Amino acid sequence: MDLAEIKKLDAYLKRLFGNPRIRVVPRPKKDDSAEVYIGEEFIGVLFVDDEDGERSYNFEMAILGSDLE
Repeated sequence: MDLAEIKKLDAYLKRLFGNPRIRVVPRPKKDDSAEVYIGEEFIGVLFVDDEDGERSYNFEMAILGSDLE
């Protein structure tokens, strides 16, 4: 992912969830994914999928049992 693509994903997620505090940032030493935060809290990773010549994105968010308590 280049910086322009990350900015588009950042704007899309802010618009989709109506939350200006969402941030998409590059991952150090990785160019196939970006980290997603709400404020300073890490919430997940966006991965690029270039299968069959179409580019798509997968968002992965782990929820720990302790988070539900």
